[in-house]
Amino acid sequence: MTEKIDSVDLKILKILQEDAKKTTKEVANLLNLTASPVYERIRRLEKKGYIKKYVALLDKKLTNNPITALCMVSLRYHNEGFIDTFDKQIRALPEVQECYHMAGKVDFFLKINVQSLDAYHEFVRLKLSKIDNIGVLESYFVLKEIFQTTEYHLES
Repeated sequence: MTEKIDSVDLKILKILQEDAKKTTKEVANLLNLTASPVYERIRRLEKKGYIKKYVALLDKKLTNNPITALCMVSLRYHNEGFIDTFDKQIRALPEVQECYHMAGKVDFFLKINVQSLDAYHEFVRLKLSKIDNIGVLESYFVLKEIFQTTEYHLES
């Protein structure tokens, strides 16, 4: 069972998920606290798994990966071995940014970022199609990203 956190912990999480580069001192100042207890709280939140890691969010256009494809994959066979095999194979493809095992009409939802439509075609032809047990593959292309966030709504 997850350990309960208090309102100060929630405020720390809100601050850090908005800007993980904030120093402990800056976080403490925002909360009108001293740095030492804030430092200890952050370390505890990391240790308990609330904070999984710190990352830099990159601009996909500036990194030359402006095309986002959302790919729905349905497998032919659904036993545990086939699902585990798909999991391992899809993790090995660097173009796949996110993968979700789904309930419903499709088995997996993939988010893929590539340089161009030609690059996506090559990805499907040379990599994705080589994965055994894919029955149906549907691709959708993002025309415009309306908004994106990595932040979770946290209630006090």
